[in-house]
Amino acid sequence: MKVIIINGPNLNLLGVREPEIYGSLSMDTFLSQLRESYPNSTIDYYQSNVEGELINKLQEIGFSYDGIIRNAGAYTHTSIALLDCIRSLQTPVIEVHISNVNDREKFRRHSMIAPACKGTIQGFGLNSYKLTTRSIVAPITFSVPIIIFITHANNQHLYIPHR
Repeated sequence: MKVIIINGPNLNLLGVREPEIYGSLSMDTFLSQLRESYPNSTIDYYQSNVEGELINKLQEIGFSYDGIIRNAGAYTHTSIALLDCIRSLQTPVIEVHISNVNDREKFRRHSMIAPACKGTIQGFGLNSYKLTTRSIVAPITFSVPIIIFITHANNQHLYIPHR
């Protein structure tokens, strides 16, 4: 399996930026751990603070990977361009968020890109990426379409619409 994590603006500061929300682990450290968990898969990583560069990367890899894990950062709530781009890809995209965006400021509760994504996983810290990777590398399959909604003790959510 070939998977890529594509992070948006300010996520290059993980481990330093608002550790009470995003944790104190850097993405480099977490990626090493994630890759060790899935030794038979290729897990690539890309981050940019620039919307156009994120679109270019999605178009470059959106027809050759098995899955894209997409944390658009603040562009989640504003970018019609990313929505249109994701809709044009063949590779499935899963939206991921480190924090529970529904438990934060009101403007963060709406995702512009969600309608184009296969599903959304949020609120489990960096483990949101691990859960998303698992859903691509070793998916659970169902014979009928369902929605899984799990509320964790800290108001964390796992929401995966299956089509």
